[in-house]
Amino acid sequence: MTEAVTRRRQTSAAVIGPDVESIGEPGRPTWNTGAMGTEADTIAATEQPVTRARLAADLAELGVAAGDRVEVHASISSLGWVPGGAQTVLLALLDAVGSAGTLVFPTQTGQLSDPAGWGDPPVPEPWIPVLRAELPAFDPALTPSRGMGVLPEVARSHPGAVRSAHPLLSFVAIGPDAASLMAPHALAPAFGETSPLGRLTAAGASVLLLGVDHGACTALHLAEHRSTWPSKREVEVSAPILDRGGRREWVTWTDLELDEDDFTSLGAAWIADGGGRTGRVGAAEARLEPMPELVEFAEAWMTTNRT
Repeated sequence: MTEAVTRRRQTSAAVIGPDVESIGEPGRPTWNTGAMGTEADTIAATEQPVTRARLAADLAELGVAAGDRVEVHASISSLGWVPGGAQTVLLALLDAVGSAGTLVFPTQTGQLSDPAGWGDPPVPEPWIPVLRAELPAFDPALTPSRGMGVLPEVARSHPGAVRSAHPLLSFVAIGPDAASLMAPHALAPAFGETSPLGRLTAAGASVLLLGVDHGACTALHLAEHRSTWPSKREVEVSAPILDRGGRREWVTWTDLELDEDDFTSLGAAWIADGGGRTGRVGAAEARLEPMPELVEFAEAWMTTNRT
């Protein structure tokens, strides 16, 4: 995202540059390859195909149960060779939570953030006013996510998917609670108590990490809103939106400056404290974590460790 939203890369986990699995970005054919290998390498390293049935069984063994609400962060390449790729993974996740469960994925769109803050890569300064004038407005049905990997994009295309309305930090959900979890999603606080993250936490949801660590864990941003530390501050954020009349408008608002730099260290401390469960899903190390307890731990950790 922009420098106004996060200090880590001057782009958020969803903006200009890769995050969980950039090789899975729309338009790239290597959806099930490793970052340093080819699909042939993945097949050679996989003892047996990682099928839908195997994934669903592994998820159940980890603790994902029918009726659960689960926010998912995944690296598909870490699972081994999955016939059907992201579609298979999504179907297995839906099998695991059943018809009463709800899945949630981040579908952030930092490509619509203020180009003045882009750092990976930056653009020439003379381009900035042109981009501010011409970037398309966020459209929940049309705008693709950026840097989130292929799985959220497949989820976004599901016929039952409901996407939240935030122009930069949206989520998509599938399941009976999708509509109530996704709306409303105000411009600010994007990750606060009144956001989808806040409602997920209040509902006792879980976080599922498949082949990724806590650096990819969006739920920790809710802890940032709850926590206090000396350098905590709000900053300006901008994006193009559609107004009530369907007209494009460039808007600016203030929100918390996000900082993901310490999420991996925070996660390590949480694990050392006995938080969550670890298992295997396919070939990947996987973690299933209760969101309320994780956020509560993270709030206290940030207050103690941030400066």
